[in-house]
Amino acid sequence: MAHAETGGSLPVPNVQALAQTFNISDEQIPERYIRVDEAAEEVIMDHGISSAIPIIDVNKLLDPASSAEECAKLGSACKQWGFFQVINHGVPNEVISSFRNDMTEFFKQPLEAKKMYSMVPGNLQGYGQHFVVSGNQKLDWADLFSLVLRPVDSSDMRFWPSHPPSFRNSIDRYSSEAAKLVTCLLKFLAMDMGVEPESFLEIFRGQPQRMRMTYYPPCRQADKVVGLSPHTDRMGLTLLLQANDVQGLQIRKDGKWVAINALDGAFIVNVGDTLEILSNGKYKSVEHRAMVHPTRERISAAVFHAVCRDATVGPLPELVKNDGVARYSSMGYMEFVKRFFAAKLGGRGHVESLKSS
Repeated sequence: MAHAETGGSLPVPNVQALAQTFNISDEQIPERYIRVDEAAEEVIMDHGISSAIPIIDVNKLLDPASSAEECAKLGSACKQWGFFQVINHGVPNEVISSFRNDMTEFFKQPLEAKKMYSMVPGNLQGYGQHFVVSGNQKLDWADLFSLVLRPVDSSDMRFWPSHPPSFRNSIDRYSSEAAKLVTCLLKFLAMDMGVEPESFLEIFRGQPQRMRMTYYPPCRQADKVVGLSPHTDRMGLTLLLQANDVQGLQIRKDGKWVAINALDGAFIVNVGDTLEILSNGKYKSVEHRAMVHPTRERISAAVFHAVCRDATVGPLPELVKNDGVARYSSMGYMEFVKRFFAAKLGGRGHVESLKSS
């Protein structure tokens, strides 16, 4: 079912196939992928700094003895970093490993098998690329596979893979567990903001959810390419799972890129534009990007959790009352989506444009 999330994207070459060609030759990779200036920006790789991203323990959130302290830590993570890692999250290992294995197996298939799920004009579900809007735009060194998971009537089953045979089921189970975890986190964020949890969760009614699985092929000229362009996420919260131990996520902190080392067994969670606006700027939607490895593939899955389609995206009235000012414009969610796609993934440009003058 197509709706306003139809930014559409022009077809471009498959990067996995390109990598297989150019990684065994001395030829320069195609010009549209060369982004030397961006790739050369300073990155803080220091383990101490990159490990400083806050770690939130869900067991501590749920334990009355430690809940208040961990909730304050969660709120501080959203204010200071916009990113945090979640441990003891309650998602069964078997659910995660089944999904990881099936996702890896999907990307291993021959190109022709994956092309059966190629995106079609006006629909961002399927296999391909997002946000390619012109024939001369610089391209990311990655292939995407995107699905709408919830609400079910927005899922287009044409794009749900039949191979591996267990993939549909493993996606479904993973989706349910991700939704449960995010609902738990949103409830505690409501407490941190001082708003009534039930009314806050009502904004996310039906738990709208979209997934983007990304395959970053190795690139012999990794110092010249970008895996995923700098951007913010438009949703409320994003849950990121890495399928292997190859790192690549970088976030912009105090004007510099910081490499994030994902903990084994943890999820990386980040604040999206919607949550920044709902919080009246209390929480930060932080610019991030992905880089690639010269000899190893990286695979990840991001599950984006949105507000419901009839929601208003604007500062929560309770927070406007407390703060004495609405720092962002308010609009219906579908208008908000249209504006996001018009911004074409341009860093923090979208959310900045919605600030009240």
